[in-house]
Amino acid sequence: MKTKHNPLIKLFWRLHLKLYLWSNGRIGNTMRGLPVLILTTKGKQTGLLRTKALMYLPYGKDFVVIASNLGKENHPGWWINLTAEPHATVQIGGSQYSVRAREAQDEERETLWKALAEKSSDYEQYRTWTSRRIPVVILEKQ
Repeated sequence: MKTKHNPLIKLFWRLHLKLYLWSNGRIGNTMRGLPVLILTTKGKQTGLLRTKALMYLPYGKDFVVIASNLGKENHPGWWINLTAEPHATVQIGGSQYSVRAREAQDEERETLWKALAEKSSDYEQYRTWTSRRIPVVILEKQ
């Protein structure tokens, strides 16, 4: 089933976020073979805090997320926010961490992309749906 731009996916992630926050990560802490974190960024235009549930790959003490936006042509809002203000917070279960975002480049990017794509084939499919270069983002613990 092709899921590109399916509004049910957006609804699912909204409900998932609420359940994760309500349960302190006891519900919804993994998705499609990957752990899930909650990323809170500062809105680029509004300055308001924006919260998003994302699948991630542990990377030493840091976390790796992919700004796939489900294969859409535009970057996800959380990545746009991080390009303006790279400092953010991550919640995993009941724990919160300060992070600083950076985009992985070159060999590090390819290695991390491959590791995430091996866990969830969705990322390779998203790459075929868009002409943009999908950022691989490292959230470094501060």
